[in-house]
Amino acid sequence: MKMNRTFRAVAATLPVLLAVSGITGASAEEKTVDKPGISEQADTLTLDESVVSSVKTGSGTRDIPSEVTVVTSMDAKKLSSPTVADIFRKEPGLSKGGDGIWATNIRIRGLGENRLVTLANGSRVEVASDLTTSLSMFDVNDIDHVEVIRGAQSSIYGSGAMGGIINVIGKDGHFAASPYFNGNLTASYSSVNNGHSEYLALYGGGGRWYVKVNGSFRQGGNVRTPVGIMGNSAYNGADIGVTAAFKPKDNHTLKLQFQRNFSWDVGIPGGAAFTPDAKASYKKAGRTLASINYDIEHLTQNLDALKFKAFYQGIILDVNMNPNMARPQTGALPTLVAPYAEHHSFGVNGEGRWRFGERNRLTAGVEMWRRAISSDRAKYIDQYAAGTLAAQMIRRETPLPRASYTSAGIYAQDEMRFLDDRLIFTLGARADVNVMKNGECHNVESIENVTAGTVIDNPPGKYVTFEAGGRTDPSWSANAGLLFKATGNLDLTLNLSRSYRSPALEELFKFIDLAGNKIHFGNPKLKAEKGLGADLGLRYRSERFRLHVDGFINNINDMIVERKVNVSPDSANDTLMLGNTGRALLYGAELSVSYKLVRGLELYASGAVTVGKETTPARTWLPMIPPASLNAGISYRNDRILGADLGVTAAAARPSGKTADGERATEGWWRMDFAIHSRIFNFGRCNLQLFAGVDNILNAAYVNFLATNRGNIICEPGRNFYFRVNFTF
Repeated sequence: MKMNRTFRAVAATLPVLLAVSGITGASAEEKTVDKPGISEQADTLTLDESVVSSVKTGSGTRDIPSEVTVVTSMDAKKLSSPTVADIFRKEPGLSKGGDGIWATNIRIRGLGENRLVTLANGSRVEVASDLTTSLSMFDVNDIDHVEVIRGAQSSIYGSGAMGGIINVIGKDGHFAASPYFNGNLTASYSSVNNGHSEYLALYGGGGRWYVKVNGSFRQGGNVRTPVGIMGNSAYNGADIGVTAAFKPKDNHTLKLQFQRNFSWDVGIPGGAAFTPDAKASYKKAGRTLASINYDIEHLTQNLDALKFKAFYQGIILDVNMNPNMARPQTGALPTLVAPYAEHHSFGVNGEGRWRFGERNRLTAGVEMWRRAISSDRAKYIDQYAAGTLAAQMIRRETPLPRASYTSAGIYAQDEMRFLDDRLIFTLGARADVNVMKNGECHNVESIENVTAGTVIDNPPGKYVTFEAGGRTDPSWSANAGLLFKATGNLDLTLNLSRSYRSPALEELFKFIDLAGNKIHFGNPKLKAEKGLGADLGLRYRSERFRLHVDGFINNINDMIVERKVNVSPDSANDTLMLGNTGRALLYGAELSVSYKLVRGLELYASGAVTVGKETTPARTWLPMIPPASLNAGISYRNDRILGADLGVTAAAARPSGKTADGERATEGWWRMDFAIHSRIFNFGRCNLQLFAGVDNILNAAYVNFLATNRGNIICEPGRNFYFRVNFTF
């Protein structure tokens, strides 16, 4: 179906609407489990009740000027949700992209992973953004809730927070007056890829201690689409986790946490660095998190809390890529390319929170974190002469030199209230010193002739791709927010921000050559990005009607983009290098509405539009800007019987005149989804709840603009029946 015609037709059938909403978060009021120790009681949070830890002030969403979305584990259960990114498909300004079902990501108002700060329980997740992995190594079943801050309104996280913050917060135990032991078992199935997952969590605790242990397994085959099987899209994964807390004193808490993700034989059907015929997969991928927190609360009348934290996070990516090139009569045939990288991050943080009366809360802290990366790439090459295999070679390369990124800074966030709490003003600032260092790197390190049993350490043609060196980027960022409660139902918000982003290590030093038709180079001379942003919003809520309108603008100087730099435009191989634009501008709007027809029955609609262009030297479109989107539907909830939702999701076309260099145009599309869940069945100490649904009911064949430009993904998944059982004891 052609869209824009379809997009306009769908939009015309809905009473109100452009916008992407917080409907999912707002409708998550079902009470699932209310037993001590099982953190799924967080599922009862509504949009107005959620306390957002990411803004540091401990405020609820209604008292935060910034645009914030909180999605809970209940939201994940209602949807098929194989990854974290899938939970946000109805949320305003959040767009899903990726490389298949496993490797997914989200973009916030047109900005992707390298301009977002991703956190795991408040600890930074630092990994290469060329392939979408940062949100793929979280166990969706173990998520308590996810907080998303749109825009650069939260300067307290420093470099990289130009587009927003994603904080994935896991389930937790809690202290209780009397000892307890209980657990949670979740199992799910999806027909589109015969995917399944099983999750078990055990909780125990008492007045001064608690422990939570969890483990899960998930697996999926190749995905079925309306035009055939999406090859090389299967995956395997497992997770384990332990959280323990102890109170040495009444107002002191020591908390230890460990998370480990294992993923293996994960197909990568997309990937901009791959040739169309290549078959690539993660032989293994994994994430390890270890953290220690020590919190002291209620120290004095003014000093509300002191918080200390240290963490380590390690990520391993081991890729195998078969170029699938035709065998020559004479010459070289790459048969396997095997990039490998290790990312190690650690950080420490000390933070104080003060209350100066009932109307002033100040958070201030110091933070240091460091990321180090090491990598190698082996190319297995067959040499042919007159149609005969003459030799087998292994060419060893370094795609990225040993490098480190260290950031140290101080920050403060102040919340002030006036006019009997009708006017809330927030002001935040941060100053950092960012230090990047790298070793020397060559295009080739050695060539091993396996047939002859020889190794050449200095082969002909070896040269330095990146010289050893370093740089220091001092930076500062700031944000100011204003929330005015004009009436009991109407709020007006204004946010202003100044953001900063030092280039990532991959942007400075990468050398990606996977024996295909594209070579990607970093650029050590890249300037840091500087942004100025503004956000204006209106929120109206009554017992039956809700309306949320938001407009934003983000002006970025020296935005980093990748461009083709071939000497000859007729060259068969594309050489691409990162560089700074003069200036880029992103702007757009989001709107969501909902109306309760009768008790339990609600109509909702939402949509968003984002425009991103270089304003100098030429008005060209920025890459990966999502098309206009629309969500609409009807939901029903009766806690004694069931809840159900029937919705339509649509996206406008992205024609060739509105794409960046190298991007493919896409037509508009729409799809229909249905979800249903039962009430909670009680069996003594045990509870049972069932979830089911159908994604893409009409089996519509469509392409996601943000995914198809990644490589070989020619169609999104087709009709999918899913089922989930949640059992607590």
